[in-house]
Amino acid sequence: MLLAITTTHDPATDLGYLVHKNPARCQSFEMSFGKAYVFYPEASKERCTVALLLDVDPIAIVRGKQGSRNAGLLDQYVNDRPYSASSFLSVAMGKVFSSAFHGKCAERPELPLQALPFTVKLASLPVRGGEMVLYKLFEPLGYTVRVERHLLDSRFPEWGEGPYYTLELENQITLRELLAHLYVLIPVLDNFKHYYIEEDEIEKLLRKGDGWLASHPERAFITRRYLKFQRSLAREALERLVQEEAPQEETESITLEHEQSLNDMRLGSVLAVIRSSGARRVLDIGCGEGRLLAMLLNDPQFDEIMGMDVSIRALELAKLRLHLDRMPEPQRARLSLLHGSLTYRDKRLEGFEAVTAVEVIEHLDLERLHSFERVLFTCIKPRMAVVTTPNREYNVQWEQVGTKKLRHGDHRFEWTRPEFQAWAHNAAERHGYQVRFLGIGPEDSEVGSPSQMGVFTR
Repeated sequence: MLLAITTTHDPATDLGYLVHKNPARCQSFEMSFGKAYVFYPEASKERCTVALLLDVDPIAIVRGKQGSRNAGLLDQYVNDRPYSASSFLSVAMGKVFSSAFHGKCAERPELPLQALPFTVKLASLPVRGGEMVLYKLFEPLGYTVRVERHLLDSRFPEWGEGPYYTLELENQITLRELLAHLYVLIPVLDNFKHYYIEEDEIEKLLRKGDGWLASHPERAFITRRYLKFQRSLAREALERLVQEEAPQEETESITLEHEQSLNDMRLGSVLAVIRSSGARRVLDIGCGEGRLLAMLLNDPQFDEIMGMDVSIRALELAKLRLHLDRMPEPQRARLSLLHGSLTYRDKRLEGFEAVTAVEVIEHLDLERLHSFERVLFTCIKPRMAVVTTPNREYNVQWEQVGTKKLRHGDHRFEWTRPEFQAWAHNAAERHGYQVRFLGIGPEDSEVGSPSQMGVFTR
């Protein structure tokens, strides 16, 4: 089985630093079930590929073990395990690329944090459930997916196609994220593991799924298959994933914002900008408990309104706030709520004329902003996008916050006005948009307004 990872990053040979393997030589690693080889089919400044070749010994995978994959003795030795991409490959990746999994690079410590253009090719991948499973698992993570299904035997085409595919993926992503996705999803696609599943597999799944599995639309499917349909383990893992995505309680500084009605000013400003655009189909990304959705519903200009949030708990609160269960049918037909993530591509988000992201981006890790930007400007491609975020300069106006604290316990960053404008101008230029800026709330002559808004149009 062969896994090839290619980058065209400049210089492409930085891939050698990321995987801690010298492009100039082939390396081999002893595994309990055979041998793993790492080599570079190509290594130039423009393009570099690292390949992991796994040579599985069918005798070694049976030796010393009671029982077998199936009941028959012959099946222990005659099966597809030495040739198809499976949990053996995930285990080999974990051992051979352990430093890359942990995001370590002593020579270039900044490199593991960079999202780089990667192409992945995986041969002989068994997919139980058909081709659509590949799209359902990888497209929400931002990958472009290409597949080729293979005949059972090219000499006997009348036998039809088998469950084996060559998979090619493209994405701009960190190597650490890429490896974590493959580690979890390869055995999920195969729907089989070569070792016994115990409770420590939950911890392994949560570690490798950190930052993406909780918000994946197929997380239940992934969890069940990864844990080999052991219901008690899958139930525990899903409960912990739900807890991870639940919004944290707000800090005292947020109460200050509410006392000053800043949130009302913010939502009113966003609504006014969206109305002026003439948009009739509006998507609110990170809709939370549905405050903006309620305002949009009360305005007859908007024919279709969608709210999306990563938190199931927040969506449940939105249903209660909006009285969805007893909403008149004409109103109900205009509104839909969607569980999803603003960093993953989702075809259901395409076609909206206006998109809002109100106080959302600061909850993302900085290295994930490129994914948000890609989803917003290349997948959804609205005529108008409105993004608001706190103005860190204004924090000095609140004693409880000051210059060192952030306003919310879940904020990963807060930008000054020049920092926000620099990001917005760069994003607009990359994707063919224009951007203008507005302050939200009472304006101070030195530090500006408490919130800042970027309005992107094309």
